[in-house]
Order: sequence, then structure tokens, then C-alpha cells
Amino acid sequence: MSRILRPFGVFAPQGDVARFSVSGTSPAPFLRSGRQWSGSNLPHEPTRHVIPVRSKVSPLPYARVTRLKNREHFPVLVIGTGIAGLTTAFVLASAGVRVLLVTKAADPRDCNTFWAQGGIIYEGEGDSPDSLIADILRAGAGISNEEAVRFLASEGPRVVKELLLDEIDVPFSTTEEGELDLTQEGAHSLPRIIHAGDATGRAIEVSLLNRVKEEPNVTLATEVTAIDLLTTHHHPGDIQIRYRLANECVGAYILDNQTKEVYTIFADYTVLATGGIGQIYLHSTNTRHAIGDGIVMAHRAGARIMNAEYVQFHPTALADKKANHFLISEALRGEGARLRNQKGEYFMEKYAPELKDLAPRDVVARAIVEEMTTNKDEFVYLDLANFYNGHEPIADRFPNIRKACAEIGVDIERDPIPVVPAAHYFCGGVLVNTAGETTLSRLFSVGETSCSGLHGANRLASTSLLEGLTWGYYAAHSIREKLQSAAPVAEPGIRRALSSRPAGIGAVAPSTVATIPDWQPSGSANLEDPALILQDWTAIQNTMWNYVGIVRTYERLKRAAADMSQLGYRLEKFYHEASISKSIVELFHGQRMAAIVASAAIRNPTSRGAHFRKD
Repeated sequence: MSRILRPFGVFAPQGDVARFSVSGTSPAPFLRSGRQWSGSNLPHEPTRHVIPVRSKVSPLPYARVTRLKNREHFPVLVIGTGIAGLTTAFVLASAGVRVLLVTKAADPRDCNTFWAQGGIIYEGEGDSPDSLIADILRAGAGISNEEAVRFLASEGPRVVKELLLDEIDVPFSTTEEGELDLTQEGAHSLPRIIHAGDATGRAIEVSLLNRVKEEPNVTLATEVTAIDLLTTHHHPGDIQIRYRLANECVGAYILDNQTKEVYTIFADYTVLATGGIGQIYLHSTNTRHAIGDGIVMAHRAGARIMNAEYVQFHPTALADKKANHFLISEALRGEGARLRNQKGEYFMEKYAPELKDLAPRDVVARAIVEEMTTNKDEFVYLDLANFYNGHEPIADRFPNIRKACAEIGVDIERDPIPVVPAAHYFCGGVLVNTAGETTLSRLFSVGETSCSGLHGANRLASTSLLEGLTWGYYAAHSIREKLQSAAPVAEPGIRRALSSRPAGIGAVAPSTVATIPDWQPSGSANLEDPALILQDWTAIQNTMWNYVGIVRTYERLKRAAADMSQLGYRLEKFYHEASISKSIVELFHGQRMAAIVASAAIRNPTSRGAHFRKD
């Protein structure tokens, strides 16, 4: 069979398609007239195969949302516009729930989802949930949450079909026979991954975003940064509310990046979908916004953080500063590419005799580091040209990787690709169940911000998009059920005395939000000196890369924890003296995220998966 890549952004008419409700244990389909989409109303007119590298993202022609209204109350606040956040917002809005969807980026596509290359897990020939479960558990190095793994394996492919294929109609690549083209990636036992060329994330992100922006129940606000979560144990002026045993999240303080105004936004349910943490490292494949905002805010609010030591490094980022660590997808090794050092030696058989170049990412990343260290080289090579076993020409299968490599003078149809590892995915996060609920009432977390235990100590390739989609879908399902099953509201005096309504069910009482004050700035000095902020970020990123990177020791981790603690003390003072801005909030959150990872790593002496202790 040969493959044909359907052009991105060209959407077939949908006619009457199934949309899925979010009530009941197994959401039942209902019919609704679909919409016809064409290039004229896409966020960006796509060109076949040609997708810009990260440094050339052009803003979407979305009009910036008019200024938020202070103390506005929404049923749901979703923070983040990747696959997890968009899915949550779309499913809720489709069911008639009003959603405020916010992103600190100017372009809502500016997220890790958009740059995901390889694909999303679906169903392969002869595949089964048990087979996928076995692959995920093997990659997770023995500490995956088996309930979460079973949940993804059984529910994930169904959600892909219902939302991405039937409802959204994402333009995935197909064979000449019109069947979905299935590919295989590292540590998978068979081909089960569907893709859109080598820009799967873009196809999904644009398709979802188109539908979300047409939903009347979604208010999309760009260029606004979440500062802090509002909780009933910390923020109410009424001490009677703070006496309640259950701590509830009731919204967030949100900064307008342009005007510097801070809005008090209330929500019955808040969903964190802020993505990963890659930018706390010197080398990362993540977008510039991925610093762990949601995780830090949840930690500060009292939600439990889990598995923070497990930071996955992608083995193969393009080894050229001009390329901004462009990701070289694992799909290349899935279709035959092999790693070799600068001596010309193919080395993976030494480190993984059975899986070789298809070994899990942590194994491959450490093998590359070992080769670079032993040979005193700055990179290794990935040889696709001599081992490609795909069904179509390399230029058609990997057009964007080919383009990115060509910009630094590498022809992937002829030349080996210079690659190095880079921080790629955070396997830890805010602890959640299979509905995305956290340990803090009314707070949900989905996607890379969350930790369901699915990935254990190391993520299996192409599970991240499926996780974001599936958990976003079921978080919406859970929130809708909670909104519908609200207990009768007692009189304010009775509710205050008896706490008659169960925590986390229904709308937040007006008497509760009325006692929460607006943001009170602690400082007013204009201290946003770019040189100071750059130096602090340099310290964070170099410390994390050198001491809390791919290979760790107790002494390195101790130094990292001490350095981050000292920096945190200085930034705490700085934060309370300076007037608020996006740059200062991000620096504060970045330092806090680095401290969380370093602290978790030093507490865990056991090498497992992405956490490797050399000592």
C-alpha cells in the first residue's frame, strides 16, 4: 500500500454527524448538523506539506477578546489551549455549558500540541487493549497506574473515533485505498498510530480550534496569564468559610498581559491544561510558554503533585541552535532510521539488544549521552537515508522535518541528521483520577499538567495526544455531571452553619465569592529589568540541565536544590516589591517548578525510567 497525505485544513462536508453528550456512564451519541469548513475560515491558510518551524509562527487572525470583566463568574474556567484544554472546552460547550478558555499566548495555537509530529494512538491490525496495556506498562518501568493504563487502552481509541474522526474530521493521512495509514513508533509492539504527515499536532490543534471558536458557549481570551488559583481556605475575607474542612478552588486571578490589570475570575470548576515544563531546561523541544504554570499554582493551592522527578528527554532534537531544538520525531526510527556515532558505529544494539533503535526514550537518550561523553562529541547522527522502509518517498512522509533540516544544510534523503537529546515531556504533574479530578475540590487537571500515573516513569511514544484527548473528554463529562447533580441550595445562614451542600457539587455559592477580595498588588516598583530576568532564567535552565538532567547524582541534585532555594528566596522578595507583569510571573513560576522537580529527584534514590541516578 502507498500513502496519500490529505492536505491539512481541507475539511470535507460533514453533514449530520454524531456528537456526544457528557451525561451518563457511557455518553450516548446524538445528531446535530455539522458545519462545512474550508480554507477561507481556517485560522491560517495552510500550504500542503509546508509548515513553518517554531520560530516562524504567525499570529492567527483572531480578534483579541474584549477586556475581561472583573469578578465575572463562569461555570467553567479552562486554562490552556492545547488538545486537552480544547477538548474539555469543546465537549462542555457542545452540551450547553458556558466556558471561559484562556491562554497567555497571543496565538492560541502556540502550544506543544501544535508541534507534535509523530501521531496519536488508535487501533492497529490485530491490536487489542491488552497489547497496548502491555506496551505502556513496559515503557512505564513498573510504576504506572494500572487503572489509568486500562482506562486509556479501552476508552482512548473510542474517543479518537467519536471526536477526532467522526465529529471533528481531522485530516489524517490515508492509504490509496482510503484507509487510515498506521505507523509504528519506538516501544510499540505493532503499527497502531495514525498521523497527518509529520505534523499531526497541527492538524488536530487547528481542527479543534476551528470548532471551539464557533461555539457560542466558549469565550476565548488570549494574552492573559493565570497568576494564582482562588481557594476557600486562603482567599475569603469571611473566616466562617475558611473554617470549612473542604478546600475548594473557585477560580483564579488572571493578568491581562497588555494592560497589566489583574482580574478576579470566579468559576464553579477550574481546569488546568497549561502543558509541560520543558523551558526550565537549557535544551527543550517545548514552546516558550511551557514552564509549569498550572502545576505551580496547584501546588501552591494545596493540590498533590506526583512523580515530579520523571522528566522525559526526547533522544532526537535537531542539533543546531538555529533550529531551536526542532523535534526529530520517533516515527523516523519507527520507519527504519538508526542511530550512529561520529565514528560511523551503529550503537543501540549495545544498550538495548532486543529493541535496539526502537527502545524506550529514556534508554535511547542515555545511550546517546553515553556515546557523546565517551567520544567527546557534541551530537550523534540519525541515519534515515540508508534504512528507510516506508511506503512513500521520504519527502512526502516527513515534509516538515525535511524542510527544517534543509534550512541547516542537511538533506535527509541523503545525509544523516545531527541530533541531541532535549527535555521533552513531564511524566509527573498534578495528581488526578480518570476523570481529571485533583485532590483539591473543584479543580481539574488534564494533559501534561496532570499525573494520572499513566506514564509511570517514562512515557510511551504517541500516548500524550491520546491522554490529553481522553482526559479532556472525561473531565468535561465529570464536570457536567457535577453541575447537573447539584444539591438544593440552603439559606446562607444554614449553609454557613451546617455545610449542607457537599463540597465540589454544583455552582459556587454567591455568598462565598462575595467574600473574596480582588487582587492586591504587593509591590509597585517597575523592576522588570530584562537583563536581570534573563540572568535568572539562565541560572534556572543551566542548573536544571547540568544537575537535574538525563544523568543525576546526589551531589548534583543537592547543589540544584540549594541553588533553587537561594534563587527562590531572592525572587520572593523581588516578586513582592515589583509591579506585576507576565515576565515576572513566569520567572517566579519557573523557579518554583525547578525547585519542585529538584526536590522530588533528590528524595528518590532509585533509578527508574526517566529518573536515572548514576550514584
